[in-house]
Amino acid sequence: MVVGGKRTFGGGGRGPWAVLGVLLLTVLVPTACVLWFMTAAMRNARLAVRQRLTEAYRLHAATVRQSIEQYWSGKAAAMGGGPDLAPPQRFARLVRAGIADSVVMYDAAGSAAYPSPGYPAASPADEESGQWTDAEKLEYEAARPDEAAEAYAKIAQDANGINVKARALRAQARCLVKAGSKRQAIEILTGPLAGDDLRDAKDDRGRLITPGAMLLAVELLGDPDSAESRSLAAKLAERVNDYAAAMSSPQRRFLMRSLRAAAPGAADYPTLAAEDLAADYLDAAGGPAAPLRLSRAAAPGLWHIASADGKTVAIFREERLLADLRAAGKLDEPFAEAGFSLVPPTPATQRDEPFLTAPAAEQMPGWQIAVRLVGEDSFAAAAGRQNAAYLWTGMLGIGIIAVLGLTVARYLSRQMKLTSLKNDLIATVSHELKTPLASMRVLVDTLLAGRCEQPDRQREYFQLIAGENERLSRLIDNFLTFSRMERNKRAFEFTDLSVEEVVAAAVESVRERFDSPGCHFEVDVAADLPPVVGDRDALITVLLNLLDNAWKYSPGDKRISLRASASAEGVCLAVADSGIGLSRRAARKVFGRFYQVDRSLARGAGGCGLGLAIVKFIVDAHGGTIDVESRSGQGSRFIVRLPAASTKRLPGSV
Repeated sequence: MVVGGKRTFGGGGRGPWAVLGVLLLTVLVPTACVLWFMTAAMRNARLAVRQRLTEAYRLHAATVRQSIEQYWSGKAAAMGGGPDLAPPQRFARLVRAGIADSVVMYDAAGSAAYPSPGYPAASPADEESGQWTDAEKLEYEAARPDEAAEAYAKIAQDANGINVKARALRAQARCLVKAGSKRQAIEILTGPLAGDDLRDAKDDRGRLITPGAMLLAVELLGDPDSAESRSLAAKLAERVNDYAAAMSSPQRRFLMRSLRAAAPGAADYPTLAAEDLAADYLDAAGGPAAPLRLSRAAAPGLWHIASADGKTVAIFREERLLADLRAAGKLDEPFAEAGFSLVPPTPATQRDEPFLTAPAAEQMPGWQIAVRLVGEDSFAAAAGRQNAAYLWTGMLGIGIIAVLGLTVARYLSRQMKLTSLKNDLIATVSHELKTPLASMRVLVDTLLAGRCEQPDRQREYFQLIAGENERLSRLIDNFLTFSRMERNKRAFEFTDLSVEEVVAAAVESVRERFDSPGCHFEVDVAADLPPVVGDRDALITVLLNLLDNAWKYSPGDKRISLRASASAEGVCLAVADSGIGLSRRAARKVFGRFYQVDRSLARGAGGCGLGLAIVKFIVDAHGGTIDVESRSGQGSRFIVRLPAASTKRLPGSV
């Protein structure tokens, strides 16, 4: 029913909402049950998948552990077995075999046998004599290097021990360099001082003299690319790399670094990095390594492990240790969508928790084998394979329920709309037909009762009856048109039409009413308008309804205009009035069925809110458009645009 421009449902208000509530429950309850069963099934499937994955990963972790224990068993055998060698030779053999980054050999007392933290004890100063004192005075106090060189040569000639002779020859060469006789100094350094008889001669700090003399000769030669320099550097490198020769580890490291700087590319020094690492390890002075137990060393970034007898300690850098262990355990090979890694006893903060952990190896207390699922959601993917059947089945069931619910809801919604429309139509028809019928009945009863005998009064009554009859006919036509429109059974006969003829017919129909006092009606039709394709009676109905609306909603002094002009689309028909106008909200609804802006005003002139709905239906059927320009209290202007016959040709009927 339409009341004050608003539409209401006929009957009780609770019926439709109760039906919708029952329908909603009918859909939601089965959907909730399906979701609950599906969630429970998927949860159980995930638990089953997790259990199977856990068992598989634990078995693989046990295999990794076994491989790592075999790795350490091989290390222990290499550190504890082998020929009976001196500590320096054993050091070189283990380092060159790649057992560790470095090793330290200990004696029975627990002291470092090799590499030693310092130089050996100095030999007795048996060369101290008056001749040596006089030579030093000539060198340092008198600053006469030539005479000092001769004095040192005399000492070397008269010396009985190899240490005194070697020291004197080295001092003689030093003085010759000071005196500018570099070549003579090189001949002494590479000649008598490099002889086999002085091979084991040591200075007052326990260092071998001959290797140092050879290094000094290489530096004095200056040109590392000369044949003499390369030959001498190669001999010195061979001796430095020979761990069978007696040489302290500090002197060996010094000679290696100095010779590499003085004669680049002369030789490789595969044990230099291990020598330096062992020195850093000993300088840190950490606690002893446990036999066959990997632990952190005192030096940062280092790990150590001792052989079974504790006399050999293998030292590992953490990067190399982790790389070797990953290779030994084949941790870089993915297994069943999981990644395996080793975690030290005190790891850095982990961004994510592992799927599971297991002890790494007996030789690695505190280390863990961590298992992490590969990918961001790999476990969900693994479980998803088990959940696929449940998921698709549940989705199918929910989809069927949703489709059925939507179908029923659309059907009920359509039925409720139809019911509402019927109720509105019945109420409107009853009310609108009752008014003219009641008026005619009163007038007819008055005439029949003979209470109106004057001819002028009778004629007036007959005119009123004719007006009400015309009003009744117009209402019935609108209702019939609306009925056909709702059933889409309205037929149009399309022909080429003259716009001037259509406008003239509409104006003629309203001429008598619009020529009355208090109404200013203006018609303006442009010349040479193009023809349009349409139904003549339907287009006349469009103009009549627009003009009728302009009359009804223009109280008091009426100013109404009808203009026809050419437009880009074809023809433009505009009906303007000076009536009550439309608000912006009303302008959006004015073409709706049964919509009336001012019910009381429309009631006085008659109408049921179907006129503009019929106009829009006809215009749409003709391929045109209709718009409204209006402001509240300032009148309205309805604009109909129709395509010209040359622009769009419609079929014979719709």
